[in-house]
This record gives sequence, C-alpha cells and structure tokens, in this order.
Amino acid sequence: MRLRLIPWFFIILNFMEHSGSQHAARGRRQRRMHPNVSQGCQGGCATCSDYNGCLSCKPRLFFVLERIGMKQIGVCLSSCPSGYYGTRYPDINKCTKCKADCDTCFNKNFCTKCKSGFYLHLGKCLDSCPEGLEANNHTMECISIVHCEAGEWSPWGPCTKKGKTCGFKRGTETRVRAIIQHPSAKGSLCPPTTETRRCTVQRKKCQKGERGKKGRERKRKKLNKEESKEAIPDNRGLESSRDTPEQRENKDKQQQKKRKVQEKQQKSVPVSTVH
Repeated sequence: MRLRLIPWFFIILNFMEHSGSQHAARGRRQRRMHPNVSQGCQGGCATCSDYNGCLSCKPRLFFVLERIGMKQIGVCLSSCPSGYYGTRYPDINKCTKCKADCDTCFNKNFCTKCKSGFYLHLGKCLDSCPEGLEANNHTMECISIVHCEAGEWSPWGPCTKKGKTCGFKRGTETRVRAIIQHPSAKGSLCPPTTETRRCTVQRKKCQKGERGKKGRERKRKKLNKEESKEAIPDNRGLESSRDTPEQRENKDKQQQKKRKVQEKQQKSVPVSTVH
C-alpha cells in the first residue's frame, strides 16, 4: 500500500517545485523589464515600481491602471471601480474599461447602467427605445407601454334631485368605477370613472326631515302669507284712525241715518192682538 502512494507523492512535489520556479522566473522577468522593482510594496501589490506603481497583485486582487494626469499608475483592488468589469486569468486578474456609452457593465457585451442620454435595453445602451417600448426617464431604461385599466361599474345609486330623494318625479342617478392600473406616458388614457343618467320615480310626499331647501322655502312663504292676511284688519283700523275730522263726521251721520231707518222699520211692524 505504501509503495503505491509514493509515486503520487513525488508527482505533487514536482508540481509544487515547477510552480515555484515559474513564479520565480516571472519575478526575474519583471525585474529585468523594470529595474526599479521594489520588494517592499504596499496596497496589495505583489511587485511594484517606484515610477509605475503596482506591476502585479496578490492573489484574488484585480489589477487596474489609473490615470493621474499624463501618467498611468498600476493599483490592486478587491473589486473593479465603476466603469470597469473584472476578468480572472490564470496569471493575473485585471479590470477592463466598459464601452464609452456604458456607466457600469458585467462584461464588454453587457451593460448594466448607461451614461446620461442613453437608455438601457437588454444590456445595450440606446439613444432611443425600440418600437413598442417607451423611455423611463427615472430609471433610464426602455420599458413596456402600460395602458389604463378600469374596474367594474358599481350599482346605480338612488334617484335624486337637488340632493333630495322625494317630492319630485324625474331626477338623476349615478354609478362609479375605480382605476386598477394607471397608464404609462405612451399608454391609453383612462375612461370616465363616473356615469349619470336620468331616472323617474313615483311621486310621493317627503317625510318629516326629508324636505330639501326648496321645500323649506315654500313652507316659509306660506306662513308669511298667512300672517299678512291676519294683519289686514289691523291695517284698516290704522287707516281709519288716520281719517280727517270731516270724513269721520260724514261716517257718523251715515251710521245715524242707518239706525233711524232701522227704528222706523221696527215701529211699522203691526202688533198682533189676542181675542
């Protein structure tokens, strides 16, 4: 059993030695290419230069070139900055810049957010949305057109006229419905949510407390008319008190004549005798 495990052990050792030698050779090549390579690198750099910054990164870090004026400096980051996407390779993990119209991306062919003035659609940045879609200026995406959707009509309400439900023959009744889905910018507009039609009811008298404003006014006019009739005799009495002395004297003479006529008529009546 031990004899069978020995060959595998030597294979693993040979692989580790080969990997170490490759890493050492890569470091020697980098030192030959960059004579100013520093061994005391900071910020996640595996190798670096005083002039160019990081030349290679520690495992799992991404290498990216940052522009500072006319100069580019290599840095090592745990994730790629905005406008870049990360790609892992056997020898290096690097950040690659997105397309010019793309603000953030998943890879070179799939954008996740567009720059100002462009609309996102299926990973592409477009200056206008395709037919059948509309632009959402809030999310800067191409979305489907949404049309308005209304609910079912409610039952017809009571037949009324000027706020009353009695004391008339013809009035109106109303029904309503709610909006279930509001439309988008290019969607079809919502239909009316209120509908009114004429209605006819059997004429009936209003019960106490059901009279409307018009009924109360009619009742008030009737009471005022009755009060004015009762006040007429008093007004005549006031008018007679305003007569001149000559008019009052003539009226008194006429009354005296009437009394004399009545007395003569009473005297002229024969008195019956009993035999």
